[in-house]
Amino acid sequence: MDDRQRPVIRVIRAAEWREMKALRLLSLQDPVAHLAFAETYENAAGKPDSFWQERTEGAAEGGTAVRQFVAELPGVGGWVGTVAVLLETPGEADFLGVPIERRQAQVVGVFVQPEYRGTGLIGELLEAAVAWAWESGAEQVRLYVHERNERALGAYRRLGFRPSGLKVPEGDDFEWELVLPKA
Repeated sequence: MDDRQRPVIRVIRAAEWREMKALRLLSLQDPVAHLAFAETYENAAGKPDSFWQERTEGAAEGGTAVRQFVAELPGVGGWVGTVAVLLETPGEADFLGVPIERRQAQVVGVFVQPEYRGTGLIGELLEAAVAWAWESGAEQVRLYVHERNERALGAYRRLGFRPSGLKVPEGDDFEWELVLPKA
């Protein structure tokens, strides 16, 4: 892919809820969506526009607790990838009910369209997400990946994420917590 076709990584804008909804619904149709996301296509498709508007506004430019990045094709405007990052504050509990001990960030909602996989785009998206986490005072960045999602597990490991030792039950399987400490 030459530089003219190279997607540009940027933060979403509050008015882009339709684009965000479309990309999320596309991601939920991926063959490994059942391993990668804690939501189904049917559930997401049934949500009202107000949900998507609020979700997008909360993760857009200027937000302080959540930031969502997209990979956008220059001149075309199509979105071909995304990642969101959530800041977690000490003293709060995470989604498992475990107390958060340090200021950290959690990466969620990672998706790259199939034709852009293997191009390094996931690394560029995560680089932007991790940079924002460091700028926001996070001491580490973490994410969860299903043990059978080998493509994602390999990508995250290549990008420096390492197993923390925490395994979260997921049906008969589990998800690994992977962490990237601040250097």
